[in-house]
Amino acid sequence: MSIELKVPVFPESVSDGTILSWNKQPGDPVQRDESLVEIETDKVVFEVPAPKDGVLEEILEEAGAVVTSGQVIGRMREEAVDVSVEEPETASAAATETQAEAPFATPAARKLIEENGLDIHTIPASGNSNRILKEDVLAVLETAPDTARGKSTEKVTAETPVETAPAPVPGESASVNGDRPEQRVPMTRLRARIAERLLEAQRNAAILTTFNEVNMQPVMDLRSRHRDAFEKRYGVRLGFMSFFVKAAIEGLRRFPELNASIDGTDIVYHGFFDIGVAVSSPRGLVVPILRDADRMAMADVEIQIRDYAGKARDGHLSLEDITGGTFTLTNGGVFGSLLSTPILNPPQSGILGLHKIQERPVAENGEVVIRPMMNIALSYDHRLVDGREAVQFLVTVKDMLEDPARLMLGV
Repeated sequence: MSIELKVPVFPESVSDGTILSWNKQPGDPVQRDESLVEIETDKVVFEVPAPKDGVLEEILEEAGAVVTSGQVIGRMREEAVDVSVEEPETASAAATETQAEAPFATPAARKLIEENGLDIHTIPASGNSNRILKEDVLAVLETAPDTARGKSTEKVTAETPVETAPAPVPGESASVNGDRPEQRVPMTRLRARIAERLLEAQRNAAILTTFNEVNMQPVMDLRSRHRDAFEKRYGVRLGFMSFFVKAAIEGLRRFPELNASIDGTDIVYHGFFDIGVAVSSPRGLVVPILRDADRMAMADVEIQIRDYAGKARDGHLSLEDITGGTFTLTNGGVFGSLLSTPILNPPQSGILGLHKIQERPVAENGEVVIRPMMNIALSYDHRLVDGREAVQFLVTVKDMLEDPARLMLGV
């Protein structure tokens, strides 16, 4: 029986996607849930799995084609497939041995490896479980293309031309002008979408930023006392983000304008707290959502953030993971930032920026003491949020963190 392979249904905010690569070719056996094709949207890259065991019959849309929600992109034939008898026994045994020895690479990475004739064993893996990502292959091509391809590394003589610039990756163009090389790389859909949304936020919102600072000593002391017991019970480290998420939610309860959005001439007040947490990925910044974060225990927050971070690194975030959100937290402190003015994530009306914890002299009870201080910044849409509410929201976050028992007591 022939089965149509369709593009999954996109959410309303996504109009189309681009086929990155097919992981199978016509005639190849496929197993249920095995990845057939990778599709990139302006939000995530996701894989289309095989719905049944069978054989891929036909590819209707090749790599590079722009496809829409529900579009038929290929066909497969359902049948029981024993992959162990598809090839002669000797070839199968050799393939199995090679596969066992070779590191695991994502489909996009494998495509680049094959196109450039790379030796997979020479490529360092940065993904979880020793996975080779597309970015790992690009890094090898840029830094040592000849060595990666397994070419001869004989001593260079006067007759041997010297390559002064890395060979361009397919789809890119490179120019060399003496010792001033340049490389032109097409912008990914995700990066283009990030650029579009940032410009949209600056054009369509009246963005203003207010600042404060937090003494992180009380939170650090609390973490030190309960860190081991917390990790033993829940299997996850007690980080800072769960404290910030809970403190932000308390602020949003008191100042609901920051949990609202503007829709035309209407203000939409959200009766729930879907908190976005900005996460860095190899393809750019993504913002997965902690849904109903007010109902989550701190351990649940830490577990969800850890899982999102791993999925972002491996390119496995789904559209569901990153769609929506009523307020966003972004932590530039993990990269060493001391102060910044974060840009709104439309259509949200507020975003809280967190920064590096740094020991600084502060005045307490008439004395100068050294405390671990963190700058925090709230950017907000001044069309909806007044300065008074913005400042008081930030003061609420500060108060909750400097006396974290208040988070537990709700006072």
